[in-house]
Amino acid sequence: MLSMLCPDLYVPSICQVDLSRLTARGIKGIVLDMDNTFVDWGSSDIPAEVLAFFDDAKARGIRLCVLSNNLRRRIEAISGTLGIPAARGLKPMRSAFRAALALLGTSPGETAVIGDQIFTDVLGGNLAGMYTILVIPTSRREFVTTRVIRKLERAVLGCLARRGMLLLESGEGPTERSATCRPQ
Repeated sequence: MLSMLCPDLYVPSICQVDLSRLTARGIKGIVLDMDNTFVDWGSSDIPAEVLAFFDDAKARGIRLCVLSNNLRRRIEAISGTLGIPAARGLKPMRSAFRAALALLGTSPGETAVIGDQIFTDVLGGNLAGMYTILVIPTSRREFVTTRVIRKLERAVLGCLARRGMLLLESGEGPTERSATCRPQ
């Protein structure tokens, strides 16, 4: 079970995801969590470097969509600003990830998920057979239930790190999870 909570890649921020490395892996689409992944929880301000990341992904032909548990009007406002489709779904349910795949027109094997939570984004992406990327949350401000779950998440992340299954990329090249976490 622990392996299903382990991301394929762990980076400090979405902007440190190496898009050329993803395309070399055959990734054609990215499912993006929204809050505290690329925009602070409760904010609609998208940082310039994040906008540049999205522009770079689009220029490479990578399809993007937002998948969030948030309110539909908030999801649509932010995805509309980015010019990408969005799905609202209960993560980590497979049906939510299948809806995102349908929007992208990609298969699980050619799709990555980027998010800040292991119990929603990473678990859901792993259950759906996608390449999972965990980022450090952009803000400490969060929904009340998320703050509670973060305590358990920190314990799981610590366990994964102690077992050598998780290492934060330092910026000197990606560190992908070991084969002991989940066979590729």
